[in-house]
Amino acid sequence: MKTKVLLIEDDLNITELVRYNLERANYIIETVADGEDGLYMAVQDTPDVILLDWMLPNLSGLEICRQLRRNADTANVPIIMLTARADEPDRVRGLEMGADDYVVKPFSPKELIARIQAVLRRVRPALAGEDLTFEDIHLDNVSHRVTRNGEAVQLGPTEYRLLRHFMENPGRVFSREQLLDAVWGHNVYVEARTVDVHIRRLRKAMNASGEDYIRTVRSAGYSLDNKR
Repeated sequence: MKTKVLLIEDDLNITELVRYNLERANYIIETVADGEDGLYMAVQDTPDVILLDWMLPNLSGLEICRQLRRNADTANVPIIMLTARADEPDRVRGLEMGADDYVVKPFSPKELIARIQAVLRRVRPALAGEDLTFEDIHLDNVSHRVTRNGEAVQLGPTEYRLLRHFMENPGRVFSREQLLDAVWGHNVYVEARTVDVHIRRLRKAMNASGEDYIRTVRSAGYSLDNKR
């Protein structure tokens, strides 16, 4: 699964430099030069990582960061600020607004990619190519294999993506609509009740060799946790 990056930056030279190097590194990258448009894109088609310039037309990077952190759909998306401001007070302001990291211009593409990988390891390990473990469940992102108590579990593609999403966000409750966006995609029309069918299939496959960790939260959705 490729990592999707949204770059909100009004400097064309930096935009082209970042696009070229991230595409070479096998990322999917979308770019926008305006602050208001960038905020809209981040909310409407949530990326895996946001690269956010400090100074932007119409809406500053700090204000975008603040609004993204107040939105439930983007509150946990990693944000890396791109800034020419090297002074410590300015960097602290960005972090206080909710940025996960910052890169001072001019920067090397290798440094930027390293920073992206670092925030992904902290926030969404699967996107950094790392394995996921929850209790006795192990998911290998390279081979796409799932084991439980050391025994192989056979899952269909949709059930695998559901489990991976849950394991990336243990304890978080997702509505059917949120699961549809995360697993099926924003541009695919699927009935919300289809989620229930695949949850039942996932439970059947996973629970043959262990406890049921997929919790149904009435009127809210589903989560993966070990609380009863």
